[in-house]
Parts: sequence; C-alpha cells; structure tokens
Amino acid sequence: ITNYGGTITAVRVPDRHKKIEDVALGFDSIEGYTAKSNTGYFGALIGRYANRLANGTFKLDGHEYHVPANEPPNMLHGGNRGFDKRIWQAKDVSKPGSPSLQLHYLSADGEEGFPGTLQATVTYTLNDKNELRIDYSATTDKDTVLNLTNHSYFNLSGPGSGSILDDKIMLAADHYTPVNKTLIPTGEIAPVAGTPFDFRTSMVIGGRIGASNEQLKFANGYDQNFVLNHKPGAMALAAKVEDPKSGRVMEIFTDQPGIQFYTGNFLNGTVHGVGGVYKFRSALALETQHFPDSPNHPNFPSAELKPGEKFHSSTIYRFSTE
Repeated sequence: ITNYGGTITAVRVPDRHKKIEDVALGFDSIEGYTAKSNTGYFGALIGRYANRLANGTFKLDGHEYHVPANEPPNMLHGGNRGFDKRIWQAKDVSKPGSPSLQLHYLSADGEEGFPGTLQATVTYTLNDKNELRIDYSATTDKDTVLNLTNHSYFNLSGPGSGSILDDKIMLAADHYTPVNKTLIPTGEIAPVAGTPFDFRTSMVIGGRIGASNEQLKFANGYDQNFVLNHKPGAMALAAKVEDPKSGRVMEIFTDQPGIQFYTGNFLNGTVHGVGGVYKFRSALALETQHFPDSPNHPNFPSAELKPGEKFHSSTIYRFSTE
C-alpha cells in the first residue's frame, strides 16, 4: 500500500499449488500511478464521491453544487483531483499478528466543489484468515455527500495472464440499477431475474456478456451497480469470484448497500503495469459503495453526512483456494 491515493499496489496470495502471485493490477513504481496515462484508478481510494454524479451537479439543503465534469457530461470518482491523487498521512497501528495501516486525509471545504471540511480515515488490516479488511470513517463540519470505495482491479490468475471471462462470479443481489447511455442510473431499481445481470448463483462472467442487451451495450460489458440483499449496515457476503485456472477464490463482505461490478471494459492495451499490458477485460473490479448518483435520486439510500455524525463502513476481501 502506498500513501499516494491510499493505493493498494499488490495483493499476493497462493494458488491451489501454493504458488504465490500478485492478483491486483498495479505498477512497480510511483511514476506509474502519477502518469497522465493512468486513468484507471488502479488500487486507489476513491472519494469524495465514488462513481458518477450526473452533469456534475447535485442539490443539498436547497443549494445546487457543481463539481468537475471530468467524464463529460458527468463527474467520475471525485472529479479532476479526487482522493486517488492526494497524499494521505500514514500511521502504523498494527497489533500482534495483525498488521494494520491507518491513512488519514483532510479534504478542505470546497475541494473539487464539495461542501464541508471532511476528515477521512481509512484503515487497512491483514489477519490470519487470509483477509484484507478496509475500514472507512469520516466526519464533516458542514452537510455534505460522501461515497468512499477502493478501486482495485483483480485477475486471480495474476496480472497479464489474460481474460477474466472464464472466471465465475456470484453477486448477492436480487436487483440492480439500470443506467442511461452515459452510465448514470435512471432511478429504476430493476430485478435481475431473467436478465444477463442475474448472478445470484455462480455464473461464468463471459457467458452472457455479449448478449443483445441495451445495458451491456451502454457499458460495453458489465459496469453496473448491484443492490445488495442484506440490510445496509450489516456485514454480509456480497460477491464471490472463482478462478478455475489457479483455484483462487475471492469473497467480498461489506455493510454497504451496493457493489459496482466492472469487467475492465475501458482497458485497451495502452497501460503497461505489473505483469505486462492491461488489455480489454483482463481484470475485474468490485467496488463496495453507495449507489451512483444517489444525491440526485431520493429513492436511493442517502449518501448525506451531517456535522455530529460519523460515517463508518467496512469491506473485507477474503482469499482462499479450491
């Protein structure tokens, strides 16, 4: 982990033959992360608002706020210089048998157009269950909106080892939020039943990715928010990915209401990282989150944070083999 962007640079786990490899895409030097060609948010902490805000605007307390439309016409992942491009203050908070790194960032009132001075703390912890835990917390001195996540890309066979389309995935979601052609939610919370978005039982990722479906065409694959079945605030299994080649399994637990499933559709071979060139659909991201564009949809779970409140959320990545 580096304190530039709070970024996970590598996750090394064994395969079924106990061979250890890095399963997270990234770079072997800081220059890779700071390069203008790095538009993929590899491994980074995302804020102040992860995912998209329609037309770079939202209303809060009767006031309309404008944030950078860095993915025209929308804001993506915090604007021009989000949390992924900031230096976080790092502190070792390890306990015996449990290495732990705490990162802190003060986001000033008005930074990237967002109201309120935000104190954000993110703690990464490893344990002896082969789990990487991420604890997010934040406070504000003014009403604001907040959506924090980590944007790691995974290829359980190792970076540069080809497509993730043969992997199997389970998503604990009966519903998802369809999007328009600029990938902004329409506001509908739609059932996955009978669609290519039904991953309630484990399915091969590539099995239906080429289906004649408007949502898949808009995103050039999967890049949608799934509405998790558990009660928000309760930790539960959200996703499980199985790689038949290596035998590696990754389970994701979260207390967040949503998870963005993204199949690396914008990877196009122009970025060279650890393991080689990052090609189309050569990795997947599973971003635990509040829903995209929530401030503009009253029917979505609220992403507001007020003075006196403390935001707290946890996500766990558990690795195993089968």
